[in-house]
Amino acid sequence: MRKSVRIIAAGTLVVLLAATTAAPALAAGSPVQARLDVLTAQDGVPGAAAVVQDGPRTRVTRSGKGDVTTGKPFPRNGSFRAGSVTKSFVATVVLQLAGEGRVKLDAPVERYLPGLLPDRRITVRQLLQHTSGIPDYLQDFDLSDPEALRHRGASPEELVAMALQHPALFPPGTSWSYSNTNYIVAGMLASKVTGKALGDLIAQRITRPLGLRDTYLPRRGDEKLPDPHAVGYTPDRVDFSDFDATIAGAAGGLVSTPADLDRFYGALLGGRLLRPAELAEMKRTVPADLGVPGARYGLGLGSIPLSCGEFWGHEGGIIGFTNLAGVAPGGRRVTVVLNQNPTPAEANGHLLAATDAAACS
Repeated sequence: MRKSVRIIAAGTLVVLLAATTAAPALAAGSPVQARLDVLTAQDGVPGAAAVVQDGPRTRVTRSGKGDVTTGKPFPRNGSFRAGSVTKSFVATVVLQLAGEGRVKLDAPVERYLPGLLPDRRITVRQLLQHTSGIPDYLQDFDLSDPEALRHRGASPEELVAMALQHPALFPPGTSWSYSNTNYIVAGMLASKVTGKALGDLIAQRITRPLGLRDTYLPRRGDEKLPDPHAVGYTPDRVDFSDFDATIAGAAGGLVSTPADLDRFYGALLGGRLLRPAELAEMKRTVPADLGVPGARYGLGLGSIPLSCGEFWGHEGGIIGFTNLAGVAPGGRRVTVVLNQNPTPAEANGHLLAATDAAACS
């Protein structure tokens, strides 16, 4: 395996929770503000924002800059690239199809996409839960200069073909390993079953019913990030806000806003998008190597322990942006977003700490 640049988070919370550094001393004032200030002042991330919806109330906390050139603050609710949070949307669509009897979770992928995968035992559930053993196509992006990715784009078929050049990681269902390829295949499956593009399915089944006007899956060649938005930076401060995110596709190409993600996860965990049976399947977890004791993974949904209890959601990272979004105990919806990716190693634990403060304080 070649050394690769992390362009999409290697797994739900994997990078965020790998660092378990001790929390720094906090300044007086809001715990959320103090945690965000650690990310910007200590870790050097350009900007950060936490958007919390608690019942009808929305609270926005910001730190640092949305644009280091102009000095503009981080937008209160700007667009950003949500990375692997996309997986929760794709899993929701597939589970809706399961509820309609059009997809069986424990049926082989071969039934819906004949001939695509060499191992015909792999099931739909194993795709969504990262227990398929399919390698991650990202290992083939051996690039030190992200500019080579800006206009590249890719089709789902190309990304799957890249992954299948490598041997399987393990027999299906015998272990857990986060692979973005799983969700590229899941997106292809949803499109094949319905005859509709994945972006259209997300719009029809999720964003329009919930009124998420700023959330969509870009098509090939759609490189512009809508205004207002913070500038998404690489570590050397290159503006990477605009690029062709179809290299992430169903695994991480979504554009959204913090408020939209709060509403999405609130609706999802509140039972507005899935019937009880399908939501129970989504929350049926297995132990996952997420770098923290007690972390687990369901179907497009991760579970991690916070200081106040169990947090359900997903992490997202793609060049320029990093975020963690989900629902805390008691129903509080939280999205914390940074306008840099990759981030310094020490920022990973601090992002989790900021999420904990937003969810629990």
